[in-house]
Amino acid sequence: MKKSRFAQLALVAAAAAVACGAALADITVGVTVSATGPAASLGIPEKNTVALMPRTIGGQKVNYIVLDDASDTTTAVSNTRKLISESKVDIILGSSTTPNSLAMIDVVAEAQTPMISMAASARIVEPMDAKKKWVFKTPQNDIMMSLAIVDHMSNAGVKSVAFIGFSDAYGEGWYQEFTKAAAIKKIQIVANERYARTDTSVTGQTLKMISAKPDAVLIAGSGTPAALPQKALKERGFTGKVYQTHGVANADFLRVGGKDVEGTFLPSGPVLVASQLPASHPVKKSASAYVAAYEAAHGKDSVSTFGAHGWDSGVLMAAAVPVALKKAKPGTVEFRAALRDALEQIKEVPGAHGIFNMSENDHLGLDQRARVMVKIENGTWKYQP
Repeated sequence: MKKSRFAQLALVAAAAAVACGAALADITVGVTVSATGPAASLGIPEKNTVALMPRTIGGQKVNYIVLDDASDTTTAVSNTRKLISESKVDIILGSSTTPNSLAMIDVVAEAQTPMISMAASARIVEPMDAKKKWVFKTPQNDIMMSLAIVDHMSNAGVKSVAFIGFSDAYGEGWYQEFTKAAAIKKIQIVANERYARTDTSVTGQTLKMISAKPDAVLIAGSGTPAALPQKALKERGFTGKVYQTHGVANADFLRVGGKDVEGTFLPSGPVLVASQLPASHPVKKSASAYVAAYEAAHGKDSVSTFGAHGWDSGVLMAAAVPVALKKAKPGTVEFRAALRDALEQIKEVPGAHGIFNMSENDHLGLDQRARVMVKIENGTWKYQP
């Protein structure tokens, strides 16, 4: 009887061990996005997009753990530590903003866990070093979009421009890159102002910009807070051209900006105007696939470029995982390292925003196929060929 009982216990233990082994074989993805706070218009579509990502990759089950960092840098770091130390994630996706993503780099580098950011600044992946070798990102770099804006300004006869941006890494990064681009076309920057994402008034900055009599104004903000300077310019009677960055490309910005943002020009990923792209556009098919998936879940015209940045993080992960699985099992240091290496070797992978080609020194991997110019007309986005 005792022998039979011991045999049963042994079978139970063996079954438990098998179950644990299966659990360890699952791929665990940690996600931190700004689903609340000033950057919520970025984080909400990113969070929604996680639900559309694959639940199996390379025959392995994928588990997603999604946390909200409330647009707060400290919380983003805390979430990252929690996902790595408690949930033992194989990869981190996020966060939504540049300041949050920059703050997360030390944590993922120390834990040697790959991270794919959904934030824009080139500073997240440049210059490449021992820490940033663990970090990748999906949004287009500021310089790529700055060049698109400057080309449009030059063709429109703009000779002088006033700049106003967020008083953080996003705004500063944009000013540095736009300054380089403007110099190429000999466009003079006649004002340089800043404001906080949480500000409710920019009257002083607006008066300074208007007094400089620029032909155009560039607002380097993201999400709904980027509408504030434009509304103030409208109230003060500014009649020049207004440009925004790709940080405003979502329906919430159109809703908050209303008539005050009519006529705005901005660079964007092709996904924003996927249905308007010519059939020959290299990103039309992959961009349209994301639009169809998101709108099926959330309704017509619900797509934003921010959700698409999240989608592309999933696309990159799905391309890299099968390669990494050939070298190691999920849940191990070896798998995380193999996954990082596989991300770096991605070639010609089509996403919602562009075609990705990573390398040892390029952890974005996008080229000019990842940008278009659009105009806000009648409360919607209009492709500018």
